[in-house]
Amino acid sequence: MKRILSLSTSLIASAAIMTAAAGTLSGEIALKKPGSHACAHALTIAPDGSISLKGVEGLTVTGSAKAADDGMTDITVTLSADRPVYFNLGLQYTETAMKHSDSEFYMPGFWYHLNSRSPENAPSIRLSDSWQVREDRLSSPLAGAIGKDGSYMTVLRLHDASDNTDCTVQNLSGDIILPGHTTVGYTGFANAGGSSALTFGYPYKEAPRRYIRKLTLIDPVRAFERLGAGQSMTLRWQVRTGNAADYSAFVSDTWNYSFDTLHPSEVAGTMGADEAKKHLSRYFHSSYVDKYDLKYFSGEGLRTDDCRSTGGYQVGFVGRVLLNAFNAIEYGRQTGDTALVEKGENVLASVLEHGFTPEGWFFEAGNLEHGTADNFLSIRRQSEGVYAILTWLDYERRRGARHPEWDARMRHILDSMLALQNEDGSFPRKYDGKHQSIDASKGSTPSATLPLVMGYRYFKDKRYLESARLSAKYLENDIINKADYFSSTLDANCEDKEAALYASTAMYYLTFVTKGKEREHYMDMCRRAAYFTLSWYYLWDVPFSQGQMLGDVGFKSRGWGNVSVENNHIDVFIFEFATILEKLGKWYDEPRFGEFAHVITGSMLQLMPTEDGTFDIGRAGYYPEVVQHTTWDYGRNGKGFYNDIFAPGWTVASLWQMLSPDRVDTFFSKN
Repeated sequence: MKRILSLSTSLIASAAIMTAAAGTLSGEIALKKPGSHACAHALTIAPDGSISLKGVEGLTVTGSAKAADDGMTDITVTLSADRPVYFNLGLQYTETAMKHSDSEFYMPGFWYHLNSRSPENAPSIRLSDSWQVREDRLSSPLAGAIGKDGSYMTVLRLHDASDNTDCTVQNLSGDIILPGHTTVGYTGFANAGGSSALTFGYPYKEAPRRYIRKLTLIDPVRAFERLGAGQSMTLRWQVRTGNAADYSAFVSDTWNYSFDTLHPSEVAGTMGADEAKKHLSRYFHSSYVDKYDLKYFSGEGLRTDDCRSTGGYQVGFVGRVLLNAFNAIEYGRQTGDTALVEKGENVLASVLEHGFTPEGWFFEAGNLEHGTADNFLSIRRQSEGVYAILTWLDYERRRGARHPEWDARMRHILDSMLALQNEDGSFPRKYDGKHQSIDASKGSTPSATLPLVMGYRYFKDKRYLESARLSAKYLENDIINKADYFSSTLDANCEDKEAALYASTAMYYLTFVTKGKEREHYMDMCRRAAYFTLSWYYLWDVPFSQGQMLGDVGFKSRGWGNVSVENNHIDVFIFEFATILEKLGKWYDEPRFGEFAHVITGSMLQLMPTEDGTFDIGRAGYYPEVVQHTTWDYGRNGKGFYNDIFAPGWTVASLWQMLSPDRVDTFFSKN
């Protein structure tokens, strides 16, 4: 019987020589008998790149590291058993000329630079200079390192789609014999005597710690796969080397290579935009709450099993009350559903009367049932509130309707944003009603750029455009040029996807109100940030175990985005980014962008809850949020399931925006 785990690999230098200058390949195989400690056996790697194992009865290991084109080396290892064995194969590619202390590292969707912005109890260089993680934590099963001189190396495993499975284990740490078959391997980086090395192997191991829950690290694990008598298994990796101008270029080049190698295709059988909106609109009907002065669509702190409304209210971020009010109004008018229009308009009317602070900011977050409110304001939620209202106001103006009270409210917040802005163009993440900074972190700045550009377009006030331009200078100098995308979210303060997505979107909005070289410059900044955003989105399908709901329903992870270093799950945060990819593809004649945009827009509709209660969600239209695709959870249920508490307010708003690709173009068009 032959079992093949197909992975294609590239190594950097000539595999036939394997000199120190070209990089050195080494490896070992650990064997474990049930009830006994594991024993490690070094692999022999000859000067011609052939790989073998000597002195071990019952197991034959053969392989090769062959030089290919474009600085790649294909590594193939075949294991054949004469008797049952339990094994863990580990390989290491060391670039001795790359000094570890001068290197930065990359594991897409999980590790950027040194993860130095991550909190104490999440993986970072502060805890260790060497890390190995399961492949399913990563948006591509890849690890990379880049030296001070721009030379880089990556290792990528290529999975055979015909053998894509995982198994559930009892023990989370230590040496464990797997109860079934898994295709999950591992990858990472290490300090090899002062030189940078990439580590990879099969089955998985995680060290020096495992990240299994939000801000929870536990002891390491090493898994052992069973290979029966007469069975063989072939494993393949590809090591690749090159040079890049900086870390951002390294990420861009690696994403293009990963996309070309993994070939993510559109997910078959997904629904179209009209059908998706029909199902999502059920959320507007079911979540409407009108028993308080503020009316709203309940969108945070809900249980997945019953989706009962709560008192949680948020203008933006996880609630997106105002954007969903506009979505309900627009869709209600399009479909003749007057009840939806009435609900959306009731929400807006209640906010106009009761939804502002004494200083004129949005009352942005609180629990109306308990009578509590957040003790800070945030540039993120305020910006998303203005964004939503300006979108609605423009829609209304095109219908011939005017709302002067709302105009005045939005002008006041925009003017207050001008006063809040720092000299370098940035905005504080959190502040109070008197503009005093509570959290001076600047990572949420790009969220403010959008309403400033929109405010210029709507009010014809050049002050808002100049403020947006100033924020773009900060984004370029401190975020994009440094590839330092962080702290855009409010429930984590670390490297995150949303910071990159917002930076790309901010530059995209500026292309609508500028011309000539300035517009071209913003387009280029948009593309650079887009590549970094793309690094968070899955290019492959992670495997699941039987009994894990996501696997049992045939869920495909390609096209979904990892959230952050701190929150290691996937979600549908996309909004207009798919449209931006389409535009970038046309601007730069880059077909990868458009192709992957189609992957995203189809894949993100896979878990649509319909009237029959599909996908373990209690009500139709309440789209899931915390989708746990690896051995990590937000607090409950683990891999293959959702966390028990979720926030469908933002997931519905995100998908609705994705399904409305002309919305931004319409706003900036002449009326």
